Amino acid sequence: MSEQNEQQIAAAFRAAPPIILAPGPQEPPTQLPPSPNDVWDLPGGTAWVYHGEGNSGLTRPVIMADGFNTGPSTPDFSWNALEFGTYPLLSELRRRGRDVVILGFTERSASIMDNSETAAAAIHEAIARRQGDHPLAVGGFSMGGLVTRHALAKLETMRMDHQTALYWSYDSPHRGAWIPIALQAFAHYIRVLDSRFSDQMNSPASRQLLSQHIAEWRDSPSVDKERTEFLTELDRVGGWPRVPRLIGVANGVGSGAGNGVRPGRSALRGKGLAITGTDLRTQPTGGDSLVAKLRVVTLQRPEIHAPGLPDIDGAPGGTLEGFGILADALNKLAHLGFGVEVPIRSHCFVPAVSAVAIRDIDSHDDLYVDIDSLSPDDSELDEFKLASENEGHTEITEELCSWILDRLP
Repeated sequence: MSEQNEQQIAAAFRAAPPIILAPGPQEPPTQLPPSPNDVWDLPGGTAWVYHGEGNSGLTRPVIMADGFNTGPSTPDFSWNALEFGTYPLLSELRRRGRDVVILGFTERSASIMDNSETAAAAIHEAIARRQGDHPLAVGGFSMGGLVTRHALAKLETMRMDHQTALYWSYDSPHRGAWIPIALQAFAHYIRVLDSRFSDQMNSPASRQLLSQHIAEWRDSPSVDKERTEFLTELDRVGGWPRVPRLIGVANGVGSGAGNGVRPGRSALRGKGLAITGTDLRTQPTGGDSLVAKLRVVTLQRPEIHAPGLPDIDGAPGGTLEGFGILADALNKLAHLGFGVEVPIRSHCFVPAVSAVAIRDIDSHDDLYVDIDSLSPDDSELDEFKLASENEGHTEITEELCSWILDRLP
């Protein structure tokens, strides 16, 4: 392909919305949130405050931290994810007299420790503005659960009273998250055309969250240095806050039943002239290690191998439409030869054992363990709830939300 055509393709990629592997609405919001009662400008973020029914001011605060994504948090995104879906969580909180404090970050892919400082500032602000002495409930969705976990634990090591009675997490990757190596490799392979996908995969938060990471398409998967440093820092502050009760929910089942995605299967295949030959596969097992064949624009067709990893794509847990999000973006460029087919749209993103902090995610046996048969004491949480089916990561359901609501202080 000529240099001019390659430049045209690069310009088209960069003019399109970025490819972002994250949960929540993929299209612009169709409904706008109400105006907040208050807005707190915080170092590294913003909190939007919505008073509960009958409350003239901040009375019974529930701080809920945003999760992993790219760019700044917005109230539009949060309301569309938390209110305008299948279950109106924010309305139900306010109906019960709870003050909703949506904690957003200036950069959602920044280091968890950096965003932890924003969470700590929000906790201090809530205490200062609260009417009365009702204790706080503090937690978050996905990465937001790790941000607030670290913030509360660090405040305790500093002997600061966070006045929080309940810590909660919603499908948070306490033992790590997973993006297929095939998708990471593709992100880095198209960096010359558009670096934004690769930048997300190599962001501080991504490196800290993912159990296995590659920084370049040629790399072998491993635990990233930034994840090791994050886990060391978490240990330094005690791992978990000790004062509040610790609860968490998972968007995966407790029976050990997987989501039906089989290992070593083609999940995304190129059809257009510019991408024919690309084959992104689910994580294989046994003697098979091929996760991807890559061909974009040029005739080169390197193979990517990732041996020795478990069949995590099909594990019970919260799912992400990683292959589907990429396919949808590429098919919008089908006129440039980037049409693809996507036999498998979703993969496990946060294994159930990770969300309820009961097992690591490095082996098939741990990933597919029957959690329901384990002692609840095996979990680092005081109490947890698993979904009745494997569903989308941080999907807001009545089943999980009502369980949390019933445990608020």
